[in-house]
Amino acid sequence: MKLPLFFEPYANLAKGHNPKLQMSLIFKQLGLPLIGLLVFLMLWSGAAKNIETSLGNFPGPVEVYQQFNNLLDEHQAEKEKAEAFYQRQEARNAARMEADPDFVPTIRPYTGAPTFIDQIKTSLFTVFTAFLIGSLIAIPIGILIGMSDGLYRAVNPVIQLFKPVSPLAWLPLVTLVVSALYVSESPMFQTAFIVSAITVLLSSIWSTIINTAVGVATVSKDLLNVSKVLNLNPWTHVTKILVPSAIPMIFTGLRISLGIAWMVLIAAEMLSQSPGLGKFIWDQFQNGSSESMSRIMVAVLVIGFIGFLLDRLMLVLQKFVSWDKSAVLR
Repeated sequence: MKLPLFFEPYANLAKGHNPKLQMSLIFKQLGLPLIGLLVFLMLWSGAAKNIETSLGNFPGPVEVYQQFNNLLDEHQAEKEKAEAFYQRQEARNAARMEADPDFVPTIRPYTGAPTFIDQIKTSLFTVFTAFLIGSLIAIPIGILIGMSDGLYRAVNPVIQLFKPVSPLAWLPLVTLVVSALYVSESPMFQTAFIVSAITVLLSSIWSTIINTAVGVATVSKDLLNVSKVLNLNPWTHVTKILVPSAIPMIFTGLRISLGIAWMVLIAAEMLSQSPGLGKFIWDQFQNGSSESMSRIMVAVLVIGFIGFLLDRLMLVLQKFVSWDKSAVLR
C-alpha cells in the first residue's frame, strides 16, 4: 500500500533511508510553515499593543484565544440548557399521559440564542446548499457552451456582464424578489436563508461555467476523433470523453467558486441579517463591548481556517475523481 506523499519522509526516516534528505523534506513540510506562523503571531502581538480603539487595545493572540475558549464554553452551556429543556418537556408529557391516556404529547423546539458553533454550522449549510445548486446549474451550462462555439459566443456576453457584479448589488434585488415570490404560512426555509443562498449562488457560479467550458473546448482532438470513429451517442460522448478530460478545469472552477461563495456568504449574512458567521460579526460590532473585538477576530480566523479546509476538501475530491493520478495538484 502506497503512503500519501505527506507521510513518505517520515516513513523513509523511520527506515533509515537518507536521514539528512528526509529531515530536509520534513523541515520544508512542517518547519517553514511553523516559522511563518510564529513570525505572524509575534508581529500581530507587537502591533496589537500599539493600536488603541474606542473599545480598548486591539486584541492580541492571547485575548483571542481566551475568547475562543469562552465561545466554546458558552456553546456547551447552551447545549446543556437545551437538553434540560427537552428533558423537562418529556417528563411533563409522561406525567400527563399517565393521568390522561388520550393526551397527545407535543415537543416545543428550544428557542435559545444561537451560539458561535451554531452560526458556523448555519453558514456551512448555507454555503454548501448554494454551492451544490450552483454547481448543478453551472457544469451542464459549461459543457453545453464548451461543445458549441456558436453557443459560447452567444452566452459569453451574458457571463461577462454578470460575472463582476458584486453580491452587494444582487442582495437588494434578491431580497425583493424572494419576499414577493416566497410567501407561505409554514415556510420550509427562512426567507433570510434563501436570500443568502441565492445571492451566493449568483455571485459564485461564473468561474465554474467558464472553466468547464474551457475544459470541454480544449479536449484533445484525438479523443474527439475516437468518439467519432466509435460513433458514440451524445450521452456517452459527454460522460466518457468530455467530462473525464475536462475534470481538471472543472475542479479548478469549482474550487474558485467555493472560495468566492464562502467570502460572499459572510457579506450576505451581515447585510441580510441571516443567521450565520456574518450576523455573528455584525452583532458583535453592534454590541460594542470590550470583548467584541476579540470575538470578531476569532470569527475572522475561523472563517479563514474553514475557507482553507474547504479548498483542501475540493483538492481531495479532485484527486479522487481525476483519471490522471500522477498529476501534481496543489
